[in-house]
Amino acid sequence: MGGALKRILVTGGAGFLGSHLCERLVDEGHDVICLDNFFTSQKSNVAHLLDRPNFELVRHDVTLPIFLEVDEIYNLACPAAPGHYQYNPIKTMKTSVMGAINVLGMAKRCRAKVLQASTSEVYGDPEVHPQPEHYRGAVNPIGPRACYDEGKRAAETLFMDYHRMNGVNVRIVRIFNTYGPRMHPFDGRVISNFIRQALAGEPLTIFGDGSQTRSFCYRDDLIEGMIRMMGAGDDLVGPVNLGNPTEFTIRELAECVLELTGSRSELVFHPLPADDPRQRRPDITLARTRLGWEPKVPLREGLAKTIEWFRSIDVRHYRPPTPNY
Repeated sequence: MGGALKRILVTGGAGFLGSHLCERLVDEGHDVICLDNFFTSQKSNVAHLLDRPNFELVRHDVTLPIFLEVDEIYNLACPAAPGHYQYNPIKTMKTSVMGAINVLGMAKRCRAKVLQASTSEVYGDPEVHPQPEHYRGAVNPIGPRACYDEGKRAAETLFMDYHRMNGVNVRIVRIFNTYGPRMHPFDGRVISNFIRQALAGEPLTIFGDGSQTRSFCYRDDLIEGMIRMMGAGDDLVGPVNLGNPTEFTIRELAECVLELTGSRSELVFHPLPADDPRQRRPDITLARTRLGWEPKVPLREGLAKTIEWFRSIDVRHYRPPTPNY
């Protein structure tokens, strides 16, 4: 690889996206510190990296201070699925806010570059479609999803204030729906729900009438976007949307999963949860023009890889982390 090798901290590094990011950075030769408290992540996600000399695993909660010497920080620590982040909403808010304060303090002390993994949830239930970065969103600050939405919005505020007040070199990406191998089977997200239910021969649960839309980005494309953002010029602070602009209805997704799994499962419909957005699709013009990035993996191909991984695991080894799933 080109460029100097760095010491890189990945918070939430044993999670779905964090583990793939660690894998990519380790393969590039960087000295990687993976920090995780294993609330919703799995040690098995990074077990294959433990023998690598440039990989270190630290069990730690990002809401508590930690002192490390690093060149770059990817801050991914936070439960990201509704069932997970609503299980302990106060802890979710603390993770976003205190976690941001702790990694920003470290970045200030070490003069490190720090990237915040923010979310499309900052747009709430959007009134603008697709969502560009300058759209300020329509979030219910007192709803059941607010602990995550507002926590991530507060983290973005902290990143920008540390940047303006202390000159910390920050980056912000807003991640839209992402999927792929190592998703937690019981995270309550629509793709993992559908695949797990289809493979078990259970009915596929659709909330609402299935006409609501989402855009789904495969994990490899998303990780590439994050790495490009970290490597971009210091004038690109963000936020920058990372996601797939191709839109699908939830019903179309369910039918695709049934086809690819060969399942005979039926579709069952339940009421739409509170504050669940009707539409979610990124405007990725900024990522295209400034990062030269756009997703490459089509949904069917990514789903096939994800289904193959789900077939390879024993879901009994993954405890449902919340009472809801």
